Amino acid sequence: MALPLAEFLVKRGKLKKDEAERFSILAQREQKTLEDFLLEKGIIGEKDLFLEKSAFLNIPLKEISVGEIPPFVLEEVSEDFARRYRVVPLNKRGNVLEIGMVFPEDLRARSAIEFITKPKGIRTEIYLIYPSQFEEALKRYGELKKEIGEVLEELEKEREEKEKPEKLEAEKIEEAPVAKMTAVILRHAVEGGASDIHIEPFGNHTRVRYRVDGVLHSSLLLEKRFLPSIVSRIKILSNLRIDETRVPQDGRFHATILGRKIDFRVGTFPTAQGEKVVIRVLDPRTAVRSITELGLQGRNLSLIQKASELPFGLLVFCGPTGCGKTTTQYAIIRELNEESVNIVTLEDPVEYWIDGISQSQVRPEIGYTFANGLRQILRQDPDIIMVGEIRDRETAELVVHAALTGHLVLSTLHTNDAVGAIPRLLDMGVDNFLLPAALKVVVAQRLIRKLCPKCKIKTVAKGSEEKLIKEQIADLPEEEKKMIPTSPPFYLYRPKGCPSCANKGTKGRIGIFEILVMTSELEEIILKNPSEGKIKEEAKRQKMITMLQDGVIKALQGIVSLEEVLKTVETQTSLI
Repeated sequence: MALPLAEFLVKRGKLKKDEAERFSILAQREQKTLEDFLLEKGIIGEKDLFLEKSAFLNIPLKEISVGEIPPFVLEEVSEDFARRYRVVPLNKRGNVLEIGMVFPEDLRARSAIEFITKPKGIRTEIYLIYPSQFEEALKRYGELKKEIGEVLEELEKEREEKEKPEKLEAEKIEEAPVAKMTAVILRHAVEGGASDIHIEPFGNHTRVRYRVDGVLHSSLLLEKRFLPSIVSRIKILSNLRIDETRVPQDGRFHATILGRKIDFRVGTFPTAQGEKVVIRVLDPRTAVRSITELGLQGRNLSLIQKASELPFGLLVFCGPTGCGKTTTQYAIIRELNEESVNIVTLEDPVEYWIDGISQSQVRPEIGYTFANGLRQILRQDPDIIMVGEIRDRETAELVVHAALTGHLVLSTLHTNDAVGAIPRLLDMGVDNFLLPAALKVVVAQRLIRKLCPKCKIKTVAKGSEEKLIKEQIADLPEEEKKMIPTSPPFYLYRPKGCPSCANKGTKGRIGIFEILVMTSELEEIILKNPSEGKIKEEAKRQKMITMLQDGVIKALQGIVSLEEVLKTVETQTSLI
């Protein structure tokens, strides 16, 4: 390709004909590409040369902010592969991977890229990038590895020191390499906005993964021999037994990172290959938010506010693990937290400490269960009670009786939607004549990734997208329709990726909700025929906004993508 590019540069007036021929021959003699030769000799500037090359190949030139390429994108292509073919992954949107190449005309490189991405169902978009930016991008592979590498060097030195007869001083133990390694892992989690850290055996390695916006990304592979040391360090911080590796253990600790006090909740788990540790990162700055910041708006917001102002009654929050139920409850009790109100919680475990609220953690191993704890709470003169989870018949009955005797009670239940909560409570043994008087609202929710406001792309909904939107907004209450367009064209937004969102196209998460309210009609259904079908009919009659409808509203508002809504909400709808 050197000669055709040379001819193209002649036609564009960047080189004379004799120069082009001479430079091409010299580049071949030195076994270099024409581009590398011209750049090394300073004959043409990098920007001018690659603008011309972009026009020559008809491939877009992409200027990248290499410092913002996130680690999970780099994982799609190994460092060795990147160096060999001079390629670097830039961004990933769903199953589309953006690849930057210095030599996109290299068919061998293109074939190699297809070989590693096609089996994963990944589609690629190829861009031309500057050689200098490629070299800078390579450094991203080494940032975390470099820090860990420096720690490993210290670890070897420490090992040599331990072989000597004299003991290590206390200060030296404190600065031990394993402690530094653990600190680096924690800091990278906080800096990257991770909610969880997974440290686990992985074949012959120790793998470190971070969960960011609900998705796990592999970040680091260490030798397997370091796993016991790292696990022991975390156990020491969490005040767990370091000699017990046969049974799971739970603990927590806190550390000051980036000038903030961060709590870490730790769970160890024995596996066939060794102990695994999962650490929940509890950053109060990002997790404890107001009700409106959670994504509640319009009718749903009004219903929650009215229910939380009631003097007594039961508010149930439903959804799978990790859908934000506890965060929603915290947001409500923070707004209700006043000096004249006694709020007591019973949790497993306590995630965030809130000033002015009495928070207690259950310990089933010593007989302190939700049921036993709830009996004691009722003797603490509470106004508002938060019970972490309704797990059994005894807890369900106590929660209902507490709601009937002058207390506002918030609790959670593991059901897929709001409609399923009532049959679940009845199945647990709650009397059907007591439930209508106690239960006020049922809230079901999911968490969905928000679009980056700086780079989202506006599109027009067509075909099946437009049909779905029309179906979902047709039965919305009038106050909800005022917030969105009700006739085509419907505008949707899709992720793109930019430095602000680490090229993911999404930034943070928001809730989508559905709220079922206790009415006289629903009360009659519970007393006579509490089937899910009948409850669904009542939900439709009272114009309950489903999670899918709430997601469609947020998609039309440009907060989330419609694709993410459909991925998150269980639905029979499919887009072709």
